[in-house]
Amino acid sequence: MRRKLWLLLTSLALVLAPLPVIVDKAEAQTSKPKQSSAKKSSTSAKQAKKTAKNTTKKTVAKHQGAVRHVAVSDDPTRLAIQSSAALVLDQSSGRVLVEKQPDAVVPIASITKLMTAMVVLDAGLDMEEVISISSADIDDLKGTRSRLPVGTTMTRETAMLLALMSSENRAANALGRHYPGGLRAFVDAMNRKSRSLGMFDTRFEEPTGLSSNNVSTAHDLARMVTAAARYPHIRMYSTTAEAKLELSGRIQTFGNTNTLVRSDNWQIGLSKTGYISEAGRCLVMQAWVADKPVVIVLLDSQGKMTRVGDANRIKRWMESAGLKPVATPA
Repeated sequence: MRRKLWLLLTSLALVLAPLPVIVDKAEAQTSKPKQSSAKKSSTSAKQAKKTAKNTTKKTVAKHQGAVRHVAVSDDPTRLAIQSSAALVLDQSSGRVLVEKQPDAVVPIASITKLMTAMVVLDAGLDMEEVISISSADIDDLKGTRSRLPVGTTMTRETAMLLALMSSENRAANALGRHYPGGLRAFVDAMNRKSRSLGMFDTRFEEPTGLSSNNVSTAHDLARMVTAAARYPHIRMYSTTAEAKLELSGRIQTFGNTNTLVRSDNWQIGLSKTGYISEAGRCLVMQAWVADKPVVIVLLDSQGKMTRVGDANRIKRWMESAGLKPVATPA
């Protein structure tokens, strides 16, 4: 009996003995795929990192030494443009450095006067000829005031100075009225000139900018500023900070509507401001910033100092690391 009992226990021991081994093998089989998956995941991550690194190297090599084309939305913390539309053009390369809604067709207010001046100068009219302010030059559209009462006389040159420097609407309108063929012929000449410059989204209705139907885009205005900067008279008159003029026997002092022309921090070759409610506050300039000749166009700024603030932000950005060679994604 004892012998049978011993044999039974021995058999049971033999049957139970392999169980730990089976369990160990099962755990090993279960763990092996996990280890393989983790290893595979780690390998994939390393490969992805290596691929990204190689791609970055290729991108850096591809763009090495190139000036970055920066849209305003790329890094608003570095360059926050408040104007509704803006464009900064590097004149030496033709590269657009900054753009924001550059093709939006909007009213341009007194930026119009740059075209007014070009049309007068293109006509080769006598700049010393005396012209007069009449009731036809009074602003019946917006009711703006003027320091040039009806009957004031001045040379065509003085009228152009006042139109460009102080944005005198009566002076600008008088320039158009005294054009051969009158105001209608003058406006036709303005539109022909704009088309000849490739400004196909631009329309002029009158020479002052008081009409909201005088419209353009930032791209078109960059063309106009570039063209206007070729005229010595426009460069000189638009950047004159202040002038004392004798008008109708009385000496008056007129100042530039762009405060930046008085700043030692700016080197401005051409300037023009504009404002009507439909256009907001506008500013165009040709200037040298960070040793580059640039055209700056700022349209529909809200607040008296916004356009000046935008111009200063653009200047600081250009003078900082913003325009150094930067790698950009392919």
